[in-house]
Amino acid sequence: MKILVIDRDTVTTQLISNKLQAYGHTVVVEAVKNNAIERLGIEKFDVIFIDPSPLTNARPVILGIRRSVRDYPYIVLMSQSIDREEALRAGANDVLLKPLDSSALEKMVDSAERLTKLIRRIGDESEDFPSAGGVIAKSAFNQLFLSGLDRADRYGERSFQVFIGIANFNEIFTMDGPYIANTVAAKLSQTLVRLRRQSDIIAQTGKAEYCLMLQRPQYETEPLEAANRFAEALSKNDDLAMAGGTKVQLYVTLIDLPIGGKHADHMMNPGAGGGMLAGMASPL
Repeated sequence: MKILVIDRDTVTTQLISNKLQAYGHTVVVEAVKNNAIERLGIEKFDVIFIDPSPLTNARPVILGIRRSVRDYPYIVLMSQSIDREEALRAGANDVLLKPLDSSALEKMVDSAERLTKLIRRIGDESEDFPSAGGVIAKSAFNQLFLSGLDRADRYGERSFQVFIGIANFNEIFTMDGPYIANTVAAKLSQTLVRLRRQSDIIAQTGKAEYCLMLQRPQYETEPLEAANRFAEALSKNDDLAMAGGTKVQLYVTLIDLPIGGKHADHMMNPGAGGGMLAGMASPL
């Protein structure tokens, strides 16, 4: 990724540069905020780290950044005192406390990369999946997804996405043929429509992937409980256990907006002889 660091603190900028360049990222440092915003008007960056001091209100700076760019960069506030809630209300994606912790920096870049890839994938118009049987189209979901990012930017409002899919769809397609592969994907879709609540929005986001959008959760643990509930129900589903001669592997992954954090990551072989698979991660 291409990363812009806006800060006069050379210790901080050096730490970020050394750490992230070692992981293959391109890091550009700009000490002056106005110069950085001018640069953003002509140069694209995936992630922006910024210390808003001496300003006490970071919102105007973040608004200036958002208005200067055509895409959606991941913005990290750096501060000694701002908490995550304040950072989100200011329109940032997250906050990194000073003095910087290397492990926290690495985790934040992982979240930024995850969200950046997700925005590109959901917004890719080269392939759509039409609405059918209670599942909305990918293109319609993209509008809701972008609306969630906009509400996060305007109001600091978080939303959650539960991605559910067939991890080994390509293997099934190759070993058992397209008919079997598409049949098990259709079965998964029908199962999710039955499992969801009437108020839940579910969309097809890939050939064998669906997403449940949870907007304005009523309590803090609701999204995680929903992801765990789906994972448990799917792990016991005999109808999804086999596709031809291949054992089906499903994933359930919970990601939040606008942070991009991954809060649940289940892999399972459904059916009586299956269950959760330890040590495996979903494709997201």
